[in-house]
Amino acid sequence: MAERELRARVCVVGSGPAGLMLAYLLARQGVEVVLLEKHADFFRDFRGDTIHPSTLDVLDELGLGEAIAKLPGRREPGVAVSFDDGTYQVGDFTRLRKPHNYLLILPQWDFLDLLAAEAAKLPGFTLLRSTEAVDVLRDETGRVTGVAAVGPDGAAVRVSAELTVACDGRSSVIRDKLGLTPVDFGAPMDVLWFRISRESGDPEGLLGRVGPGALLVMIDRHDYYQCGYVIPKGGYARVQAEGLDGFRRRVAGLAPMVARRVGEITSWDQLHLLTVQVNRLETWHVPGALCIGDAAHAMSPVGGVGVNLAVQDAVATARLLGPKLRAGRLRTEDLDLVRKRRMFPTRVTQRAQRVAQSRLVGAVLRADAPIKAPGVLKLFQRFPVLQAVPARLVGRGVRPEHVA
Repeated sequence: MAERELRARVCVVGSGPAGLMLAYLLARQGVEVVLLEKHADFFRDFRGDTIHPSTLDVLDELGLGEAIAKLPGRREPGVAVSFDDGTYQVGDFTRLRKPHNYLLILPQWDFLDLLAAEAAKLPGFTLLRSTEAVDVLRDETGRVTGVAAVGPDGAAVRVSAELTVACDGRSSVIRDKLGLTPVDFGAPMDVLWFRISRESGDPEGLLGRVGPGALLVMIDRHDYYQCGYVIPKGGYARVQAEGLDGFRRRVAGLAPMVARRVGEITSWDQLHLLTVQVNRLETWHVPGALCIGDAAHAMSPVGGVGVNLAVQDAVATARLLGPKLRAGRLRTEDLDLVRKRRMFPTRVTQRAQRVAQSRLVGAVLRADAPIKAPGVLKLFQRFPVLQAVPARLVGRGVRPEHVA
């Protein structure tokens, strides 16, 4: 088969939230971009579904607010968590400034499809689906000059580019080829994702249920719940050893309203294991290449901030580097502007996640007796205005980015 060769100013690897947003923003600035995606479409369940106010602000700035509002999402004013001594509101997003004083629960593929459709309208944007990056290209000095990939027909694809951006996730192939290794901070848990049907009259919204040694997150997707069952790190084999009947009983014990429906779980194939990682690179670039999103910093699912941190990285990268790329004046030292801008919010967010993992999630997973809500949640109920604090930290984050 003949090798396919392409040339662009930028090659972005991975069309998740970071990659698609970056490619779209650069193409809007007149920068020619080739975006590589190893899958044929974006339809992959059990991915981050929470679109936070910070991302909704960005979409408004791009003129996409009305388009996102038409998608089949659900606006959530807050998050409720049930303990043995009652149900407590964790954060009240209605206390944030309007118009985006809510969480938008939206299947990630709908979000990505919207971005891809808008980007496709721009002359400098090229999306290659079913094209898997396998290596980076280098010149005689060792500088990265693009990407080697395999196309849908098995043919070799070479994309030459002034800048290569790794947005290919926590198991980034490009990051490995660049010789960059993240610092791993560990996590006490993994998550089993699965579906259970939802009936009229069932609780709505984003729910959390806590019991001895177990934690269940339930995301209302209209006709079904997307459920995340939190287990101790490396504990999947132990769950399987107890059998499907044992797992179904555990789920029913945490969420009695779906007890009659846990029989819908008939195979381990219906469960998707998320191996939780919390890590980050200290160096995000080498000459000719840059890592952002999960390739630069894998986030815990605590707070559901992964999608939004990735989008913020993309917005900052496009704003800082786009004009230099368009003018053909990008220098290697310019790439470190992105790390300098985004490292502080990454560190703060990961620190908060690690504290929550240790003091709440880890404590729950170790418990063998009924669990009462921690004192801070009881304080939130007594003084509801305090619920604005976690809502602000989760919804808008640290150092939110804006489109120039």
